[in-house]
Amino acid sequence: MGTKLTRRGFLGTVGASLAVSEFALSAQGQAPAPNPARDAANVDRDVVYGKGGDVDLHADIFRPTGTSKRMAVLHFHGGGFAGGNKNGLAARLQSMSALGYTNLAVQYRLAGVARWPAQIEDVKTAIRWTRANAAKLGIDPARIALAGYSAGAHLALFANGTQNQAAYEGSGGNAGAGTQLTAVIAYYPVTGPAWEGFRKAFPLPAGSSEEAWKQVEVATHVKGFAPTILHHGLADTTVPPESSQEFLKVLRGAGIPSELHEFAGVPHGFDAVQEFADATARLNDLFLDRFVVNPRPYPTGRGGGEGGRGAGEGRGGRGQ
Repeated sequence: MGTKLTRRGFLGTVGASLAVSEFALSAQGQAPAPNPARDAANVDRDVVYGKGGDVDLHADIFRPTGTSKRMAVLHFHGGGFAGGNKNGLAARLQSMSALGYTNLAVQYRLAGVARWPAQIEDVKTAIRWTRANAAKLGIDPARIALAGYSAGAHLALFANGTQNQAAYEGSGGNAGAGTQLTAVIAYYPVTGPAWEGFRKAFPLPAGSSEEAWKQVEVATHVKGFAPTILHHGLADTTVPPESSQEFLKVLRGAGIPSELHEFAGVPHGFDAVQEFADATARLNDLFLDRFVVNPRPYPTGRGGGEGGRGAGEGRGGRGQ
């Protein structure tokens, strides 16, 4: 008799199996299985956006399937800096495309290929390419955001704190286009209490000083962040939710418009389940609409949030 995989059972294993399966395919050089979301008519696959050393870097471009908001969101996969690939993000990106966003699933060099700062240089190259090609993409070049997942969320947040900083820009293409951002979305990011556990995986060169390690921590670069939204599963044992809880305090202390949305009973990678991909996409849409697409103040006073930030504590979320 076959075993039926329930939604609960799937949620219990998705955090581990997703990263392992993507890493295995990448390591073996195998093409991923057909993916209807990735292969849909609104997707331009493997577009070269720049160079990582001597290697072409690719992105899949997901055109809006809803009314265009003329805004791009660049997505960076997880995998502990050593595995994963852009192909596994397709269904999640389609959830955002349905809400009117242009989404890019972006390749970046992994730890086995290049050491730090190659990874963040690839992120910056992707931002510049998107801005330089804004007209072709049908977006406003002033409306570019990043989304990252686990290790990719570290990269997205790090880029948020180092906008247009020469030390991290690299030379992958479109020099001078700028790497300024309007918002960042971070799913179960590697920050705070999670950081020590990930030092072994992070691609900083061997023998780096403690000062070098401090400089690659996201919290070192919070000043000047664009508005930031965090998502975390409360059953996450890969990156504990306390990491995002503590990082929200850092963001609030720096006066950054920010929110944390926590989800009971789900592990790392919970948004691979479609209903959570859709739910977080709607939360992202509201956040981006408030701070980027249609910025507007909110009333202050009893029962209201802080003016201009749509802030407040509510069911399922915390905010600046």
